[in-house]
Amino acid sequence: MNRIAILWTVVLLSSAAGASAQAPGNVLQATWGESGQRTAEISTEQLRGILADKSAVVLDARPFREFAISHIPGAVNVAAKPGVPMSSYVSDVAEIGRLLNGNKATAIVLYCNGPFCGKSKRLADELLAAGYTNVRRYQLGIPVWRALGGVTEIEPAGLRHVVDNDETVVLIDTREADDFRSGTLADARNIPRSGVLEGKDVGDVKRAKDDGRLPMDDHNTRLIVFGRDEANARYVAEALTREAFHNVAYFRGSFAEARSALAR
Repeated sequence: MNRIAILWTVVLLSSAAGASAQAPGNVLQATWGESGQRTAEISTEQLRGILADKSAVVLDARPFREFAISHIPGAVNVAAKPGVPMSSYVSDVAEIGRLLNGNKATAIVLYCNGPFCGKSKRLADELLAAGYTNVRRYQLGIPVWRALGGVTEIEPAGLRHVVDNDETVVLIDTREADDFRSGTLADARNIPRSGVLEGKDVGDVKRAKDDGRLPMDDHNTRLIVFGRDEANARYVAEALTREAFHNVAYFRGSFAEARSALAR
């Protein structure tokens, strides 16, 4: 199921599948609503608030490589539980205990690869069995986060993996034109932060649509945005999601760190 199909499934079925008798006010307030689960779900709107006020630890319940390639900004990841096959992947509760300094009352939010992914549910059950008392899930996961305009963050190891293995990836350098001309990452395209304006179809983003810097024939193309610093990269990445690109990640580090991640 592609991202758009998942999104429409959430809109149409979330109230029918869940325990609540009332439909959510809008898609940002929707949850998957699967019955029979021992942990509560949160909506995209609630997750945004949690990330903004840092009121819970947000755990990405996927393997490290998936996390490194793209994760919700502010989330953390721990190692896999030893001895578990990939088909039953679950994070290591012992590692989570070390991360949280043994505080089992810490508010925790889990997410994984969307409504049909079992990683968050498996980890939630293991956390409850270990005595954790405040565990919730963002079961809509990465696919719906992206579909609703959420950017993701890429780690140095993820950047290296994508550049080595995804021939369709488009790298966007947000530094100013003079810096770009002095040297950039291989095959990167320049959309300077100063030219990215508020609003849709304006400024350098509109020009990039028309001159081929942005892949207008496939909005699902992976876009990785980097620049002088995190603030510039994230600003441009968020602007691109508002132009209906569904697979946008930004690199949190500096340009020098991005170049170092790709050094052979």
